[in-house]
Amino acid sequence: MALTPNLRGSLYMAIGMASFTFNDATVKLVGEHMNMGQVMLVRGLMATTLILLLAWHQGMLISLRHALHRMTILRVVGEVVGTVSFLIALVHVPLALTSAILQALPLAVTLGAAMFLGEPVGWRRWIAIAIGFCGVLIIVRPGYEGVSHYVLLIVVTVIFAAMRDLATRKVPKTIPVLMISALTSVGVSLAGIGLIIPLGGWTPMTLTHTGLLFFASCCVIVAYHFIILAMREGEISFVAPFRYTSLVWAILLGFLFFGDLPDLPMIIGALIVIGSGLYTLYRERVVGRIVPVATIAAASSSPDGV
Repeated sequence: MALTPNLRGSLYMAIGMASFTFNDATVKLVGEHMNMGQVMLVRGLMATTLILLLAWHQGMLISLRHALHRMTILRVVGEVVGTVSFLIALVHVPLALTSAILQALPLAVTLGAAMFLGEPVGWRRWIAIAIGFCGVLIIVRPGYEGVSHYVLLIVVTVIFAAMRDLATRKVPKTIPVLMISALTSVGVSLAGIGLIIPLGGWTPMTLTHTGLLFFASCCVIVAYHFIILAMREGEISFVAPFRYTSLVWAILLGFLFFGDLPDLPMIIGALIVIGSGLYTLYRERVVGRIVPVATIAAASSSPDGV
């Protein structure tokens, strides 16, 4: 039976988010054997090569003079800082916990759009944002003895990922998506170079580690491809909520590879955050905006998606 465009788009989004989560799990595994600066550099070089080849094949390479728009640069800065904070925390924080906090990204983007872009946000969505961030506090549990500062780095990731998504809305449409991805990947690779020595220096790489990082790079490319397909195939407001399937994959992979299981406060907080995000998407569909900012954020990549 043929699938409708919305169902195909939802399937593509689910595949894309699964690919991103497999990337995160793989990077977390490799991060147990080398510092994240080295991981960022090696994986970034692999991803950059793959993205440039794909961009060249599709005729999407343009000159740097045209690609380095101020909003492109701001987007790269947000992605790089978000990726650095995310990867440093990823080694020390359970995979499901990182994913649960990241589900607040659409709420953060809606808040940022209201504060910095002047987009109208009604009282219902303000309440949803407030409730969603209460869910984040339940997950993070500030003041709780077991909370490490690495958890707070995930919150930093959400802030800079929101900045990335807000800047993305202002990037001229004449700049191809793959060119933006290539610039971002280069930025992450350069950040990795700067972090290698401060984080402990270079570690000799085995064939297994190299293969795992190549697999992670391929996961990122697959994720980008399917998310683009999802956004082109179905209605954005229908497809975007399937971003939250990443949490299911994070819980499953966290248990299978690291023996982690979410505790009750994390589950409750995650449900509150996801519920608030879904309600925000619903309200944006009701008010009938053509390109809802929270919907775009809900359909975007993870901060580590480079």
